[in-house]
Amino acid sequence: MSTRLTKGGVPMVESQSLQLVLAAAQVHEKITLYLSESLKKKGYKFVSPSMLNFLSTLECGINYGSEIARTLGVSRQMVAKTVKELCKANYLEQREGLGRQKEIVFTEVGELLMSDTRQLLSGIDKVLGKDMGEDQLKTLAAGLESLQKSISKLGSI
Repeated sequence: MSTRLTKGGVPMVESQSLQLVLAAAQVHEKITLYLSESLKKKGYKFVSPSMLNFLSTLECGINYGSEIARTLGVSRQMVAKTVKELCKANYLEQREGLGRQKEIVFTEVGELLMSDTRQLLSGIDKVLGKDMGEDQLKTLAAGLESLQKSISKLGSI
């Protein structure tokens, strides 16, 4: 295993996990940027990569702020602020729910946005399938899913 030294002489061990994290982050960033730019060309003025990341965590049906906050690992206040912005953009709406919790659902425009996003992702699938080969793309996706399951086990050690 090779090492590098910092200016202070501290050894820095090479890590394939670090390479995976960096590569995955770059792929994620490039795809969300592509989606954001493509969706803006389709007329979705208020789309940004961060908004797409937020919207991608939502269910097609009813969502609740506390569940979103848990999923994203952020505060309820951050969720409330983001939902408010997405309501102003007409992608989401809030309505009265049980107790004090408000239901968060996609508007018709929000559903169209997500449908158009899926169409764009399907286009990316076709390009990747052509460039990499369908079998290699499926193998990569399965490998990443397996990797995610293995990493999930780290918290239970």
